[in-house]
Amino acid sequence: QLQLVESGGGLVQPGGSLRLSCVASGFSLDYYAIGWFRQAPGKEREGVSCISRSSGRTNSADSVKGRFTISRDNAKNTVYLQMNSLKPEDTGVYYCAVNQISDLLLPGLCVLSTSPYDYWGQGTQVTVSS
Repeated sequence: QLQLVESGGGLVQPGGSLRLSCVASGFSLDYYAIGWFRQAPGKEREGVSCISRSSGRTNSADSVKGRFTISRDNAKNTVYLQMNSLKPEDTGVYYCAVNQISDLLLPGLCVLSTSPYDYWGQGTQVTVSS
């Protein structure tokens, strides 16, 4: 059974840091592009950061560039999202997701759109507040 499980969320003050983890089971992350997404109350789910399967190249939303870093450890079958200088507007439920098609359509790249992502975790809550 393919499964993604996020962890590491919590309550943090503005300016603080968190590191989210996403552990895959039932399949190997080696063969997938991986994305982190978030959804704030009343808003649509949006792409935060992604990392391609083949090149390891990353892409991030403008709102998090310079603050968030995505990385993958294929040996641990885990992907991370390091979040620094957190702001209240970063609050939301954070999800990891995987897909295989984006590397076929855009070799070496990844996309922040939700549409190609096949498998999703259950999410972890991040709240940035003083």
